[in-house]
Amino acid sequence: RRQRQMCIRDRVIVGNEPALARAKQTLDSLYSYYSIPGTQLLRENYPSNIAEYTATYLASEEQKNMPNQYSYLWPYSGTFSAVNALFEATQDTIYQSLLNKKVLVGLEEYFDTRRVPEAYASYINTAPQSDRFYDDNIWLGIDFTDTYLITKENKYLQKAELIWKFIESGTDNKLGGGIYWCEQKKASKNTCSNAPGSVFALKLFQATQNKTYLNKGEQLYNWTKAQLQDSTDYLYFDNIALDGKIGKAKFAYNSGQMMQSAALLYRITGEKKYLQDAQRLAAACYNRFFSHDLQSGRKYKVLNRGDVWFTAIMFRGFVELYGIDRNSLYIDAFRENLDFAWTVMREKNGLFNDDWSGKTKNDSKWLLTQFAMVEMYARLASIDKENNR
Repeated sequence: RRQRQMCIRDRVIVGNEPALARAKQTLDSLYSYYSIPGTQLLRENYPSNIAEYTATYLASEEQKNMPNQYSYLWPYSGTFSAVNALFEATQDTIYQSLLNKKVLVGLEEYFDTRRVPEAYASYINTAPQSDRFYDDNIWLGIDFTDTYLITKENKYLQKAELIWKFIESGTDNKLGGGIYWCEQKKASKNTCSNAPGSVFALKLFQATQNKTYLNKGEQLYNWTKAQLQDSTDYLYFDNIALDGKIGKAKFAYNSGQMMQSAALLYRITGEKKYLQDAQRLAAACYNRFFSHDLQSGRKYKVLNRGDVWFTAIMFRGFVELYGIDRNSLYIDAFRENLDFAWTVMREKNGLFNDDWSGKTKNDSKWLLTQFAMVEMYARLASIDKENNR
């Protein structure tokens, strides 16, 4: 087994592909520190702080404060995206094997068959019943569709379409359409469910050529743009409550997913308005979520500190757009930041802090931050591979 692992590592590093080597090394590091013997599940933090940890991203106050041995679904789902990105970059079936034997085995422990439609719950199904989030399931649906697009194996598409049925159950005509955030707390419709909901539908169209998905993708895109875009800077607000009140926080992943959706719509329809939307949004994200750090002497724009996974999801939008217009400005900025991260943000154990300036360190390292770094390095490797053809 050890010999097999060495062969995998050698295969990654050969060919002078540092981004790919970095993605693989980070995946190795996080499995070393977050794995739990006897299960394919993972810890949420390293060092593990089960008694003190509060998951601030959950809807239920009771659930937020429950000490849990395992990661919640959202952080765990990052393993699927990360391994998928490596699979896409390498086309190496070792990563499909990792998905089937490890990632998806753990994921099924979150699958809830007690409620209809079936979907993934925010915590494992052997624990007391937990809330189900539409955005959590959408991220998984995108991943299952991506795996199908790589492999053409129907089992992945079947899972994606099952998840889509759950997403459809989270829609109604209030506010003119849109997807709620949480099944148990239908108080708001959020960009984080509608923007990736559009991406998910468009990817399902690419997978099936079923125009119903294209129509849904367009509808969700148009609804989100009409309800939640800030017309002054093209960026997206976080949510709209049922009373029409807008939650005005702006997060990188929300605008990044609308950028990816616009780019996908342009790819599919050829309509220039979507390309213009994506390009405007790319410039707006670059202006908002990067800054000049003149004191450090770094000559490129530095990513602002925030949720690293949000940054990785924004990167998906830039990658999708780069595949169309080949404007390398934004990709080059990510490359510079990721090079810096490898030498300054990364610690001796191979895990990353979340401050792109390199000035502060995290006492506790969140699982999803580490998976986000794997995903970004792997996506950079895919770009490099494409450029070298």
